[in-house]
Amino acid sequence: MSLETLFAILVVVLLGWYLSFLASRLDRLHHRVETSWATLDSLLQKRAALAHEIVSESNLDPATAYLISSSAVNARSAQLKERSAVESVLSESLKLVQGSVVDNSLALPSELLVELADLTAKIKLAINIHLEAVNATRNVRSKPLIRIFRLAGKAPLPIRYEFEDDIL
Repeated sequence: MSLETLFAILVVVLLGWYLSFLASRLDRLHHRVETSWATLDSLLQKRAALAHEIVSESNLDPATAYLISSSAVNARSAQLKERSAVESVLSESLKLVQGSVVDNSLALPSELLVELADLTAKIKLAINIHLEAVNATRNVRSKPLIRIFRLAGKAPLPIRYEFEDDIL
């Protein structure tokens, strides 16, 4: 075997190893996106349930109670396509509640306010983690070797939702 043949075999083996490394890294990033979305989704579902509890335990006027209740129902049952708009409406509705509590025009048990504040903080953190995972995955998928060798397979490109840009 000549030196050129050994060198060619070494290059092919190193390239194969590097492509395998990139593919496994991309797979881990896709898994990270999926788990961060699952965490975010569960927190959003808890927020919708808490909105129902706030409506039932407070002295909200009927219009505000209906707005919060209907936006919570819509948030719990929304499909991915309409999720952004529905979550934004629920966020705005809950801001009304928090504003009413500050104005002392709403009687609400303090444990619900604390739970809402904690849940909002957790959602903000989960959104940041999810966006970081999405951006990292998109950056890796934009590399030429990933696209040329189709290392992403049939995995869909992670997307950002508009409600993730909202200030909760």
